Amino acid sequence: MKYMPKGALLALVLMFGACSPAPQTASSPEGEAAPTSPAQTARIPYGANIEASGKFSHDGVTFYYEIYGEGEPLLLVHGNGASIGTMGAQIEHFKKTRRVIAMDSRDQGRSGDSTGPYTYETMADDLAALLDHLKVGPVDVVGWSDGGIEALLLGMRHPEKVRKLVAMAANLNPTEEAVYPEVVKLAKDAVDSIPADARATPRGQRALRVVSLLGAQPQIDPAELKQIEAPTLVISGDQDLIRLEHTVEIYNHLPNANLAVVPNSTHALPFDDPVLFDAMVERFLNTPFRRKDRILDVNASFERYQMEQLR
Repeated sequence: MKYMPKGALLALVLMFGACSPAPQTASSPEGEAAPTSPAQTARIPYGANIEASGKFSHDGVTFYYEIYGEGEPLLLVHGNGASIGTMGAQIEHFKKTRRVIAMDSRDQGRSGDSTGPYTYETMADDLAALLDHLKVGPVDVVGWSDGGIEALLLGMRHPEKVRKLVAMAANLNPTEEAVYPEVVKLAKDAVDSIPADARATPRGQRALRVVSLLGAQPQIDPAELKQIEAPTLVISGDQDLIRLEHTVEIYNHLPNANLAVVPNSTHALPFDDPVLFDAMVERFLNTPFRRKDRILDVNASFERYQMEQLR
């Protein structure tokens, strides 16, 4: 956004995953060559590929989506201020074995602007409307950041449409109970950085709606997560913007869930290390779900070990 100061733009990049692919010649802080993301090498312009695109209208908004591949349906949900393109690495990976569906959220990317209340619940309903439009479901869902929030709400509000669910770096409220103080400040700075004259323009109004969401929402009672029957994988970086204890709280309130905390990783894990992220997601989606018992299963492991020693 041209009217945003460099610092505020950086805040958006850090918080919402709206990052541009780094040049392939980039180096890590240690001077080693940075890993190349599949999204960087792909020739397909994910998020701007008209040949794979479609549009539909719902709730007075025209939505833009793209579809790739064949197989079991997989819905990808991007983060705040981002678009389909930020999950290009996931599209590139999963389209080889699945029918991958990705949509720009309202007021973001190539989708149209909303006129009514702007909430995560509304955006979850938008996803349900997309699945109805495509006559597909139930589907597996992978959401990143705000997309993770929407994925959880889709599982709560439209359980019949969700088979398995992955929520990367989601939060249930916007306070310091869920995120770190510096993240709260970044969200406030992002709103304050939009000048008054820019807010009078359609582009500025759109930006204000999207960024303001971070300081006021979501407002989800952890107890409500028990409504989600779909097996769920909760993922966080150990240096995420979301407090680790909050991620654990989300996990603890889900009746059918696994938890993955990735070492030395941040909120941008799906972009920074798509090979690791996609492999974790793929294994979860392709493996029959069973939540292990901390006592029974460890005892079973010891018994197997003892049997092997007796052979």
